[in-house]
Amino acid sequence: MQTPSDPSLDPLVGACELEAYPGEVMERRIAHGDFASEGKRFRVLNPRGTPPAIRLRPMAPRQASLAGGTVYLVDVRFMNGKSFLEEIQGVFAERFPDVKTVVRQKRGGYTEDDPELWKEIEANAALVIMAIGHCSTCAPAVAVHCMNLEERGIPTAPLVTSAFPDLVRAVSHKAGMPRLRFTFVPHPVGGKSPAELREYVRGPDPVAGTPVIDGIVQALTAPLTAEESKTGELQRPVPRLLGADTEDELHAMFRDAWWSDGLPVVLPTPERVQAMLAATRHAPDEVVGRMRPTQTQEDWTYTVEQVAVNAVMAGAQPEHFPVILALAASQVTALHSSTSGFATMVVVNGPIRHEIRMNSGLGALGPFNHANAAIARAYHLLSRNLGGGAVPGITYLGSQGNPLNYAGICFAENQERSPWEPFHVQKGFQPEESTVSIFRGRTFNHMLEIRARTWKEQLLNMVAGYTPVPSTGLTMLVEPLAARALVEREGFKTKEQLAQWFHENSTLPYETYWDYQLVVNYIEPLARKGQQPFAFYLAQPPGSRVPRFADPKAISTLVVGGEKNAYWYTTDFQYMATVRIDDWR
Repeated sequence: MQTPSDPSLDPLVGACELEAYPGEVMERRIAHGDFASEGKRFRVLNPRGTPPAIRLRPMAPRQASLAGGTVYLVDVRFMNGKSFLEEIQGVFAERFPDVKTVVRQKRGGYTEDDPELWKEIEANAALVIMAIGHCSTCAPAVAVHCMNLEERGIPTAPLVTSAFPDLVRAVSHKAGMPRLRFTFVPHPVGGKSPAELREYVRGPDPVAGTPVIDGIVQALTAPLTAEESKTGELQRPVPRLLGADTEDELHAMFRDAWWSDGLPVVLPTPERVQAMLAATRHAPDEVVGRMRPTQTQEDWTYTVEQVAVNAVMAGAQPEHFPVILALAASQVTALHSSTSGFATMVVVNGPIRHEIRMNSGLGALGPFNHANAAIARAYHLLSRNLGGGAVPGITYLGSQGNPLNYAGICFAENQERSPWEPFHVQKGFQPEESTVSIFRGRTFNHMLEIRARTWKEQLLNMVAGYTPVPSTGLTMLVEPLAARALVEREGFKTKEQLAQWFHENSTLPYETYWDYQLVVNYIEPLARKGQQPFAFYLAQPPGSRVPRFADPKAISTLVVGGEKNAYWYTTDFQYMATVRIDDWR
């Protein structure tokens, strides 16, 4: 990949010396005016949202030497970071015996701030080496913490594995510190022995080619360049109209700029977008919300018109548009950037299900209904284009991806055939209100029937593989036949009773629970801060059992299907939000 010859033409990369990412060349051509609408035969509206201006922040001044100084080696509590930093400490003791080193674990999860530790470092006039950026969220978190320390006048050396250079460089650029001095180490760090980690420290940076230890020292001592001292603001305007001489050119532009899902789109001409806008009373320039692919990325804003552009591209009809606007108003991305490969599920309740002829019965989870399919695709396109997401390696990091990312899942709950109250009523809405609910997860398990003799064991087996962390939920998609069997034969008169049963009966041995890597990453910091119920779980004796699903209120049941057999899906999808569709008509 080549470094852009004129990176100032790129509204996303600006002056940052990043390697080219998918769609960059097309983005630079658009910013340069190659697709200006004036004089072109075909004109379309730009599907992109509005990225915020970048406030450039200078890095901290450096001393020319480490001699006599203090260096804090800060572990953000991910994977094998502390062990790796201890090996760096050993190498420092050999090479720089007059430098004091202190290994500390940051309090809380890896994205959380630690003001007390930062004050301690500042009071000691210390430098910081921080590790380890090892995933799609912790690598940006290392960058963000180091940038905040740099702004406080503390020189830093952020350490990230070689799997994430494009990601962290893009994050630091968008956060206003494009020259943040990363040192990259071989991937992975997790699961490596102390001897192997020591070789990482002594060996080469896989990106720069120079020794890792030399890169760390250089990051902490080299004088600032003019670029590293820059201040000011970098605007990133997005042209409203684009043009080309042929429709084929426009299709190629959308594809090459990564504005589509790889499939042909309906070109968003002004006439088609205007027809979509007629389905809502909201003004075209009204801001609907903000969206980001992960917590450590930036928020992009978007208007009603920009949502309409993506709805047109997805093949949606104007009657679908209030549902799509409600999804956009949720501000929850359909393309959450995690190495886990998250997908989304969309569920519609209320009268609008029938108004727009959604499917809640036979084949409801498949591509057999226009409204279901178009709404799902529109949600994914607007998350890609309006929420700054879906650039592989930068804003999308699903290691394997997820086949559900093609369009996710969108269906209506089969309220009429359900023995329980509708999902939106559970969430406090009135039956006559129309709502859309969003869930996020990864996987499905499948079962047939509610067996009279072994149903308990079979239900628990279905969820036995789900990791017990807050980002893993339990959402069950139950055929009406199976739902009625649960009510009539097993006595689950409400969805809440079924949820409570899973909470109480799906448990893990204490030792197994606390040895899950994701529990170590996410739950143990909460437990040690005293957050319940995790602090209670940690205080239990060895040999006890811990609930796999900590909160029964986070367990959801949805009734869907054509009653051809008593099938079940259990999923690890977690409930995210419910939005009133009626507000967007």
